[in-house]
Amino acid sequence: MAAARNEGSPTGRLAGASTADSRPDSSNCDAARFTIRAVVFTVEQRDALRERVLTLAEKDRRVVAGAAVGSLALGGGDRFSDLDLTFAVADDVPVAEVLDDWTRMLSDQLAAVQLVDLVRGPTIYRVFLLPDALQFDLSLTPAARFVPAGPRFRLLFGETAEGVSADGRNPPAAGDLFGWGVIYGLHARTCIERGRVWQAEHYIGAVRDHALSLACLRRELPAEQARGYDDLPADTLASFNGTHVGSLEPAALRSALAAAMRALLHEGEVANVPSVDAVAQRLAQLQ
Repeated sequence: MAAARNEGSPTGRLAGASTADSRPDSSNCDAARFTIRAVVFTVEQRDALRERVLTLAEKDRRVVAGAAVGSLALGGGDRFSDLDLTFAVADDVPVAEVLDDWTRMLSDQLAAVQLVDLVRGPTIYRVFLLPDALQFDLSLTPAARFVPAGPRFRLLFGETAEGVSADGRNPPAAGDLFGWGVIYGLHARTCIERGRVWQAEHYIGAVRDHALSLACLRRELPAEQARGYDDLPADTLASFNGTHVGSLEPAALRSALAAAMRALLHEGEVANVPSVDAVAQRLAQLQ
Protein backbone atom coordinates (compact mmCIF):
# COMPACT_ATOMS: atom_id res chain seq x y z
CA MET A 1 0.00 0.00 0.00
CA ALA A 2 2.08 2.81 -1.22
CA ALA A 3 1.03 6.35 -0.46
CA ALA A 4 2.56 9.74 0.19
CA ARG A 5 3.33 10.14 3.88
CA ASN A 6 3.40 13.81 4.75
CA GLU A 7 1.51 13.98 8.07
CA GLY A 8 3.93 14.69 10.87
CA SER A 9 6.78 15.61 8.53
CA PRO A 10 8.02 19.19 8.44
CA THR A 11 6.08 21.28 5.97
CA GLY A 12 8.63 24.02 6.20
CA ARG A 13 5.75 26.54 6.03
CA LEU A 14 7.87 28.98 4.09
CA ALA A 15 6.91 32.60 4.43
CA GLY A 16 6.52 34.16 1.02
CA ALA A 17 6.01 37.77 0.06
CA SER A 18 3.29 38.84 -2.29
CA THR A 19 5.53 39.32 -5.31
CA ALA A 20 7.21 36.62 -7.35
CA ASP A 21 10.63 38.27 -6.99
CA SER A 22 10.59 37.92 -3.21
CA ARG A 23 9.27 34.36 -3.05
CA PRO A 24 11.70 31.49 -2.37
CA ASP A 25 12.69 29.36 -5.35
CA SER A 26 9.89 26.85 -6.02
CA SER A 27 12.26 23.90 -6.04
CA ASN A 28 13.45 24.84 -2.56
CA CYS A 29 9.85 25.15 -1.41
CA ASP A 30 9.06 21.66 -2.66
CA ALA A 31 12.15 20.22 -1.03
CA ALA A 32 11.23 21.78 2.30
CA ARG A 33 7.60 20.70 2.16
CA PHE A 34 8.24 17.09 1.25
CA THR A 35 11.36 16.25 3.21
CA ILE A 36 11.06 12.66 4.45
CA ARG A 37 12.27 12.30 8.00
CA ALA A 38 13.29 9.15 9.80
CA VAL A 39 10.58 7.43 11.82
CA VAL A 40 9.70 9.81 14.61
CA PHE A 41 6.90 8.09 16.53
CA THR A 42 7.88 6.32 19.73
CA VAL A 43 7.06 2.82 20.89
CA GLU A 44 5.08 4.40 23.70
CA GLN A 45 2.94 6.31 21.20
CA ARG A 46 2.30 3.15 19.23
CA ASP A 47 1.36 1.23 22.38
CA ALA A 48 -0.97 4.03 23.45
CA LEU A 49 -2.74 3.93 20.10
CA ARG A 50 -3.08 0.17 20.40
CA GLU A 51 -4.72 0.45 23.81
CA ARG A 52 -6.97 3.26 22.60
CA VAL A 53 -8.24 1.21 19.68
CA LEU A 54 -8.68 -1.95 21.76
CA THR A 55 -10.70 -0.01 24.30
CA LEU A 56 -12.85 1.34 21.49
CA ALA A 57 -13.40 -2.19 20.20
CA GLU A 58 -14.30 -3.63 23.58
CA LYS A 59 -16.88 -0.89 24.16
CA ASP A 60 -18.44 -1.28 20.71
CA ARG A 61 -21.05 -4.04 20.94
CA ARG A 62 -20.94 -4.45 17.18
CA VAL A 63 -17.37 -5.80 17.46
CA VAL A 64 -17.18 -9.38 18.71
CA ALA A 65 -13.51 -10.34 18.34
CA GLY A 66 -10.13 -8.79 17.77
CA ALA A 67 -6.58 -9.81 16.96
CA ALA A 68 -3.12 -8.40 16.48
CA VAL A 69 -1.61 -9.10 13.08
CA GLY A 70 1.57 -8.21 11.26
CA SER A 71 5.10 -8.02 12.58
CA LEU A 72 4.08 -7.22 16.19
CA ALA A 73 1.54 -10.03 16.54
CA LEU A 74 3.92 -12.70 17.81
CA GLY A 75 6.51 -10.62 19.61
CA GLY A 76 8.49 -9.66 16.53
CA GLY A 77 8.85 -6.29 14.92
CA ASP A 78 10.92 -3.38 16.15
CA ARG A 79 10.57 0.30 16.94
CA PHE A 80 9.90 1.02 13.26
CA SER A 81 6.97 -1.41 12.98
CA ASP A 82 3.55 0.04 12.31
CA LEU A 83 0.39 -1.04 14.13
CA ASP A 84 -1.89 -3.70 12.62
CA LEU A 85 -5.16 -4.69 14.27
CA THR A 86 -8.08 -6.68 12.89
CA PHE A 87 -11.60 -7.11 14.24
CA ALA A 88 -14.72 -9.21 13.68
CA VAL A 89 -18.03 -7.41 13.22
CA ALA A 90 -21.32 -9.02 14.17
CA ASP A 91 -22.88 -10.63 11.12
CA ASP A 92 -26.05 -8.52 11.28
CA VAL A 93 -24.04 -5.26 11.09
CA PRO A 94 -22.52 -3.87 7.87
CA VAL A 95 -18.73 -3.78 8.14
CA ALA A 96 -18.65 -0.42 6.33
CA GLU A 97 -20.87 1.13 9.00
CA VAL A 98 -18.43 0.30 11.79
CA LEU A 99 -15.43 1.27 9.68
CA ASP A 100 -16.87 4.70 8.89
CA ASP A 101 -17.78 5.32 12.54
CA TRP A 102 -14.28 4.42 13.67
CA THR A 103 -12.74 6.53 10.91
CA ARG A 104 -14.60 9.58 12.15
CA MET A 105 -13.43 8.93 15.70
CA LEU A 106 -9.81 8.42 14.65
CA SER A 107 -9.92 11.55 12.55
CA ASP A 108 -11.66 13.78 15.11
CA GLN A 109 -9.86 12.61 18.22
CA LEU A 110 -6.46 11.46 16.98
CA ALA A 111 -5.97 13.51 13.79
CA ALA A 112 -5.68 10.33 11.72
CA VAL A 113 -5.56 10.76 7.95
CA GLN A 114 -7.17 8.03 5.84
CA LEU A 115 -4.75 6.87 3.15
CA VAL A 116 -6.22 3.93 1.27
CA ASP A 117 -8.74 1.08 1.37
CA LEU A 118 -8.20 -2.48 0.21
CA VAL A 119 -10.99 -5.02 -0.11
CA ARG A 120 -9.79 -8.61 0.02
CA GLY A 121 -12.49 -11.24 0.17
CA PRO A 122 -14.85 -10.37 3.04
CA THR A 123 -12.31 -8.08 4.72
CA ILE A 124 -11.91 -4.32 4.34
CA TYR A 125 -8.50 -2.90 5.15
CA ARG A 126 -8.11 0.81 5.83
CA VAL A 127 -4.72 2.43 6.36
CA PHE A 128 -4.31 5.58 8.44
CA LEU A 129 -1.42 7.94 9.01
CA LEU A 130 -1.28 9.55 12.44
CA PRO A 131 0.89 12.43 13.68
CA ASP A 132 4.59 11.64 13.92
CA ALA A 133 4.31 9.34 10.88
CA LEU A 134 2.71 6.45 12.76
CA GLN A 135 0.92 4.10 10.34
CA PHE A 136 -2.11 2.19 11.55
CA ASP A 137 -3.58 -0.66 9.48
CA LEU A 138 -7.15 -1.45 10.52
CA SER A 139 -9.15 -4.33 9.08
CA LEU A 140 -12.71 -5.47 9.72
CA THR A 141 -14.36 -8.77 8.74
CA PRO A 142 -17.83 -10.26 9.27
CA ALA A 143 -17.66 -12.60 12.29
CA ALA A 144 -18.63 -15.65 10.25
CA ARG A 145 -15.50 -15.16 8.11
CA PHE A 146 -13.07 -14.01 10.81
CA VAL A 147 -10.08 -16.34 10.56
CA PRO A 148 -6.30 -15.88 10.38
CA ALA A 149 -5.20 -14.75 6.92
CA GLY A 150 -1.61 -15.74 7.70
CA PRO A 151 0.71 -17.02 10.42
CA ARG A 152 1.17 -13.62 12.11
CA PHE A 153 -2.16 -13.56 13.93
CA ARG A 154 -2.76 -13.41 17.69
CA LEU A 155 -6.30 -13.44 19.00
CA LEU A 156 -6.84 -10.78 21.68
CA PHE A 157 -10.50 -11.33 22.53
CA GLY A 158 -13.51 -13.18 21.16
CA GLU A 159 -13.34 -16.18 18.83
CA THR A 160 -12.43 -16.96 15.25
CA ALA A 161 -14.80 -18.71 12.86
CA GLU A 162 -14.39 -22.44 12.32
CA GLY A 163 -14.10 -24.32 9.09
CA VAL A 164 -13.69 -21.20 6.93
CA SER A 165 -10.75 -20.26 4.73
CA ALA A 166 -9.49 -16.70 4.92
CA ASP A 167 -10.29 -15.48 1.42
CA GLY A 168 -9.79 -18.38 -0.94
CA ARG A 169 -6.48 -17.04 -2.19
CA ASN A 170 -3.51 -19.31 -2.82
CA PRO A 171 0.16 -18.37 -3.06
CA PRO A 172 1.19 -17.51 -6.62
CA ALA A 173 2.27 -20.49 -8.69
CA ALA A 174 5.83 -20.58 -9.98
CA GLY A 175 4.58 -20.78 -13.56
CA ASP A 176 2.52 -17.62 -13.15
CA LEU A 177 5.39 -15.70 -11.59
CA PHE A 178 7.70 -16.78 -14.37
CA GLY A 179 5.16 -16.04 -17.10
CA TRP A 180 4.46 -12.52 -15.88
CA GLY A 181 8.19 -11.88 -15.53
CA VAL A 182 8.64 -12.81 -19.19
CA ILE A 183 5.78 -10.50 -20.21
CA TYR A 184 7.36 -7.61 -18.33
CA GLY A 185 10.69 -8.37 -20.01
CA LEU A 186 9.05 -8.10 -23.42
CA HIS A 187 7.43 -4.82 -22.43
CA ALA A 188 10.78 -3.50 -21.18
CA ARG A 189 12.48 -4.29 -24.49
CA THR A 190 9.74 -2.54 -26.44
CA CYS A 191 9.93 0.54 -24.21
CA ILE A 192 13.70 0.79 -24.68
CA GLU A 193 13.32 0.69 -28.45
CA ARG A 194 10.60 3.34 -28.31
CA GLY A 195 12.67 5.62 -26.13
CA ARG A 196 10.23 5.24 -23.22
CA VAL A 197 13.07 5.01 -20.76
CA TRP A 198 11.19 5.60 -17.51
CA GLN A 199 8.60 3.01 -18.44
CA ALA A 200 11.40 0.64 -19.39
CA GLU A 201 13.00 1.11 -15.99
CA HIS A 202 9.69 0.26 -14.35
CA TYR A 203 9.31 -2.99 -16.29
CA ILE A 204 12.91 -4.05 -15.66
CA GLY A 205 12.22 -3.71 -11.95
CA ALA A 206 9.13 -5.87 -12.41
CA VAL A 207 11.22 -8.63 -14.05
CA ARG A 208 13.63 -8.53 -11.12
CA ASP A 209 10.73 -8.56 -8.66
CA HIS A 210 9.22 -11.70 -10.19
CA ALA A 211 12.59 -13.47 -10.22
CA LEU A 212 13.09 -12.63 -6.54
CA SER A 213 9.56 -13.80 -5.79
CA LEU A 214 10.39 -17.15 -7.41
CA ALA A 215 13.49 -17.38 -5.24
CA CYS A 216 11.36 -16.75 -2.16
CA LEU A 217 8.68 -19.21 -3.23
CA ARG A 218 11.02 -22.19 -3.32
CA ARG A 219 12.40 -21.31 0.09
CA GLU A 220 8.96 -20.74 1.60
CA LEU A 221 9.73 -17.09 2.28
CA PRO A 222 7.02 -14.42 1.95
CA ALA A 223 7.37 -12.62 -1.36
CA GLU A 224 4.44 -10.21 -1.05
CA GLN A 225 5.66 -6.61 -0.74
CA ALA A 226 9.25 -7.95 -0.84
CA ARG A 227 9.02 -9.15 2.77
CA GLY A 228 11.30 -12.15 2.22
CA TYR A 229 13.86 -10.66 -0.13
CA ASP A 230 16.35 -9.71 2.57
CA ASP A 231 16.18 -13.23 4.00
CA LEU A 232 17.40 -14.85 0.77
CA PRO A 233 20.93 -16.32 0.83
CA ALA A 234 23.71 -13.85 0.15
CA ASP A 235 24.85 -15.64 -3.00
CA THR A 236 21.32 -15.52 -4.40
CA LEU A 237 21.04 -11.79 -3.79
CA ALA A 238 24.50 -11.23 -5.26
CA SER A 239 23.31 -12.76 -8.52
CA PHE A 240 20.83 -9.86 -8.83
CA ASN A 241 23.46 -7.11 -8.57
CA GLY A 242 23.45 -6.39 -12.28
CA THR A 243 19.66 -6.06 -12.44
CA HIS A 244 19.63 -2.52 -11.04
CA VAL A 245 19.33 0.26 -13.61
CA GLY A 246 22.35 2.54 -13.27
CA SER A 247 21.14 5.17 -15.71
CA LEU A 248 18.44 5.74 -18.31
CA GLU A 249 20.83 5.39 -21.21
CA PRO A 250 19.69 2.63 -23.59
CA ALA A 251 22.87 0.61 -23.04
CA ALA A 252 22.41 0.65 -19.26
CA LEU A 253 18.75 -0.32 -19.60
CA ARG A 254 19.59 -3.22 -21.91
CA SER A 255 22.32 -4.44 -19.56
CA ALA A 256 19.98 -4.41 -16.54
CA LEU A 257 17.22 -6.11 -18.55
CA ALA A 258 19.60 -8.85 -19.67
CA ALA A 259 20.71 -9.48 -16.09
CA ALA A 260 17.11 -9.53 -14.85
CA MET A 261 16.08 -11.99 -17.54
CA ARG A 262 19.01 -14.28 -16.72
CA ALA A 263 17.94 -14.25 -13.09
CA LEU A 264 14.33 -14.95 -14.04
CA LEU A 265 15.28 -17.85 -16.31
CA HIS A 266 17.55 -19.32 -13.64
CA GLU A 267 14.88 -19.15 -10.97
CA GLY A 268 12.32 -20.56 -13.38
CA GLU A 269 14.63 -23.47 -14.17
CA VAL A 270 15.26 -24.25 -10.52
CA ALA A 271 11.51 -24.10 -9.91
CA ASN A 272 10.99 -26.64 -12.73
CA VAL A 273 8.79 -24.34 -14.81
CA PRO A 274 8.16 -26.44 -17.96
CA SER A 275 8.43 -23.59 -20.46
CA VAL A 276 11.83 -22.27 -19.38
CA ASP A 277 13.90 -23.82 -22.19
CA ALA A 278 11.51 -22.72 -24.92
CA VAL A 279 11.31 -19.20 -23.51
CA ALA A 280 15.09 -18.98 -23.20
CA GLN A 281 15.52 -19.85 -26.87
CA ARG A 282 12.93 -17.34 -28.04
CA LEU A 283 14.19 -14.49 -25.87
CA ALA A 284 17.92 -14.96 -26.36
CA GLN A 285 18.17 -11.35 -27.53
CA LEU A 286 17.06 -10.12 -24.10
CA GLN A 287 19.94 -11.81 -22.31
